[in-house]
Amino acid sequence: MAIEINGTATEAAPRPGQCLRTFLREQGNFGVKKGCDGGDCGACTVHVDGTPVHSCIYPAVRAEGHSVTTIEGLSNGEELHPVQEQFLENQGFQCGFCTAGMMMTAATFDEEQKANLPRNLKGNLCRCTGYRSIADAVCGSHTHAPDGASRAGAGAKGSGQLGDNVPAPAGRAVVTGTARYTLDVPAEQLPGLLHLKLLRSPHAHARIVSIDTTAALQIPGVVAVFTHEDAPDRLFSTAQHELYTDDPDDTRVLDNVVRFIGQRVAAVVGESLGAAEAGARAIKVEYELLDAVFSPQDALLPGAPAIHGEKDGETARISRPQNNVVAEVHSELGNVEAGFAAADFIHENTYQTQRVQHVAMETHCSIAWVEPSENPGEDRLMVRSSSQVPFLVRRTLARVFDLPEDRIRVVAGRVGGGFGGKQEVLTEDLVAMAALKLRRPVQVEFTRTEQFTATTTRHPFTIKVKAGTSSDGHLTAMKVDVVTNTGAYGNHAPGVMFHGCGESLAVYKCANKKVDAQAVYTNTVPAGAFRGYGLSQMIFAIESAMDELAVGIGMDPLDFRLKNMVRPGDDMLSTNPEPEEDVFYGSYGLDQCVALVRDALERGGQRYRDAGLDDLGPEWVTGVGSALSMIDTVPPRGHFAHTRLRLLPDGTFDAAVGTAEFGNGTTTVHAQLAATALSTSASNVAVRQSDTDLVEHDTGAFGSAGTVVAGQATLLAAQELAVRIRAVAAAFAGVSEAECLLEDGAVRCGERVLALAEVHDAARQQGMELAAEGRWGGTPRSVAFNVHGFRVAVNTGTGELRILQSVQAADAGVVVNPRQCRGQVEGGIAQALGVALYEEVRVNDAGKVTTDILRQYHIPSFADVPRSEVYFAKTNDQMGPLGAKSMSESPFNPVAPALANAIRNATGVRFAALPIARDKIYLALKDAAASAPTQLTRI
Repeated sequence: MAIEINGTATEAAPRPGQCLRTFLREQGNFGVKKGCDGGDCGACTVHVDGTPVHSCIYPAVRAEGHSVTTIEGLSNGEELHPVQEQFLENQGFQCGFCTAGMMMTAATFDEEQKANLPRNLKGNLCRCTGYRSIADAVCGSHTHAPDGASRAGAGAKGSGQLGDNVPAPAGRAVVTGTARYTLDVPAEQLPGLLHLKLLRSPHAHARIVSIDTTAALQIPGVVAVFTHEDAPDRLFSTAQHELYTDDPDDTRVLDNVVRFIGQRVAAVVGESLGAAEAGARAIKVEYELLDAVFSPQDALLPGAPAIHGEKDGETARISRPQNNVVAEVHSELGNVEAGFAAADFIHENTYQTQRVQHVAMETHCSIAWVEPSENPGEDRLMVRSSSQVPFLVRRTLARVFDLPEDRIRVVAGRVGGGFGGKQEVLTEDLVAMAALKLRRPVQVEFTRTEQFTATTTRHPFTIKVKAGTSSDGHLTAMKVDVVTNTGAYGNHAPGVMFHGCGESLAVYKCANKKVDAQAVYTNTVPAGAFRGYGLSQMIFAIESAMDELAVGIGMDPLDFRLKNMVRPGDDMLSTNPEPEEDVFYGSYGLDQCVALVRDALERGGQRYRDAGLDDLGPEWVTGVGSALSMIDTVPPRGHFAHTRLRLLPDGTFDAAVGTAEFGNGTTTVHAQLAATALSTSASNVAVRQSDTDLVEHDTGAFGSAGTVVAGQATLLAAQELAVRIRAVAAAFAGVSEAECLLEDGAVRCGERVLALAEVHDAARQQGMELAAEGRWGGTPRSVAFNVHGFRVAVNTGTGELRILQSVQAADAGVVVNPRQCRGQVEGGIAQALGVALYEEVRVNDAGKVTTDILRQYHIPSFADVPRSEVYFAKTNDQMGPLGAKSMSESPFNPVAPALANAIRNATGVRFAALPIARDKIYLALKDAAASAPTQLTRI
């Protein structure tokens, strides 16, 4: 019996054991996504006879004789289904990878189910949004723009310019399932596509003695097996930065030494995924086991195994390879001991942050092929990748495979989430190697288990803090001793360590500061770039310490921060006696953010009292807590972007940019900034992006640079193009340029109005193209601020934690798109709550990751995330494009310490290690009650 797909019977029959998800994708239904292949995330949801099912665990053969509807079939031609309309209207998505599955589930809801979304959306996960916009979309409601943003520099009503809630350009494609992510390529476009699977190491540290591939190569469908003997000898780093020298060269494509469980050993290429998997299982490897070390503290001990001891530190840019130290910083400003001697109260504690996975819904994946040329030696390597940094990927591939950069093209389609995890080369080198040798297209797609065990995590930090204050609340000394665990490889280790020890300390005025920090190798899954890039770990420790100092001297914690935080004119100092030469107060809204959070918490407290909800019972205690953060708006040492902008014959504009779109909203920002400078609507600016053939160079979408670097380049190009359009119009109309003003779709030249199409034609007749280019190098830089506050209730008998109120205030400068920026803040809060409360990549005593599927690793679901109040300070940044600042990483940073401070305020117990899980709260309160049996009271 045939399977009916979206109203049409298919002649294809599923293979034995095939799941419905892969079958549907083979029939061209690319809106059906893979997020887990375990029935955990819901990205693959489709309808079978009108009932939503997770197609990744639904046998395709069971669908025979039934009607299957995918997201492509939910609409009626051009007429969208009501749930699609609502997701489009409320922009209930960011990266959009989960959106099709979310809508397929929600499309079946009745009013009773809509009233209980925490239960009925529990099978659909989103990593980007924080779920508020999804709730609005499902219920057809609308949440107003946050305070301080709705008209922050807004253009004319409905103009689609600066300050307007311009919808995402790809919105319709996202809600109809036609947006093309990395692997959404029809089979006919890549004839002969091969599939690559990896054999991975079962040992934490071993030398490969021999690899026997004979049996693998005899399996039908296996085309090739690659080992370290086939891979380039060149060492590189998977981390991607503008300066590749920022990271140690300690990695090979395939190595003869494995340094963590899950490391690549061999790559098998097959005609099918099944053949490649069977080939990987058939390989026989003989290992010589080596001593391993799993904690950075043990790795620093004399005699510990030197994980990269064979490397030359100077050549590989490793600080002390024999001692497992990748990078280190030691500094002292002022006289710390004198500062402590002058203190009236000193706080000292050790804080710990855990490994965390990015859990972008789209796993790492790439396709590579060779595009032949009629000219010998001019074939081009083509790579399609889920990457935040396509231009840096091209550079790395050129280095590793000794190719000129112009013979490599890297394209990123729409990317299904990043959070720093895709600022790496983790798949592209494999498919490039295979495609170059086999001259056929090759694809690799990581499983969710591979994401957990073999990509990267957030760096675990151990932070010893000692801080002192005078009785009137002035900091006298700050001292931190930091050890970070970079895992088996040093990708991002120096940058995360240095950045973490930067703004977290620089935000406070203190004459005496001392920092000792080391990034250390261990035989565990590598760490890498993660949202906040070291700041969130350090801010957890520093902001917890600030609260303890305030409590110690009997001062309100927010008043203590107001007294000590930097203000314009103060040097921002951490490890260097002189401030960064290119970092300035382009604008300053930290004081506003503190006031906004304080006022919101006070109003929230009054609401609870008025409603009679301030007393939950004798076992409940309540408390409030807050934390602040500062972040430089651009990474140091250069971050570059290039934009090309053209007027088209129909009077609209084409913008070519390099930066990637993965839910960060930069596509919308580019369109709005260009529209504002050109006095048009964002809908008249078509943005093409993420293709190394489009523009000269773009460092990439990381470090919160999408708006303030790439957006600045686009603004400069638009401003220059506006000048050129006015010049052509003035000459055509016979008036001065001063008399010419751009307006939507036209140029007003005195009394005459010229349509832009006429201006384009006039320029063409003169042999001129109306186009302009913009470039920006990421300097000078400004600073952005965030303050978060919580009101919580804790059950002292069970350890249950309830978040009664969550509020964040952000200094984002002039907010380009309030709805979109609010979504970034909400998504950062949700992700940070997961990190604060339960997320942890656990590694056992043998170095193996044990939380390797989603159901073992708890990311926030709909029911876990409270609605947060979001406010924006009213500032106008001198460095950012049209006054804007970055706001993608920073909302994450103050959340965990604010929550820990609220729990401390409620219970009197300081939680110094993340995550603060319910069982930890229960045990800590039990211990506190045993040591101090006096009854806890609400604070």
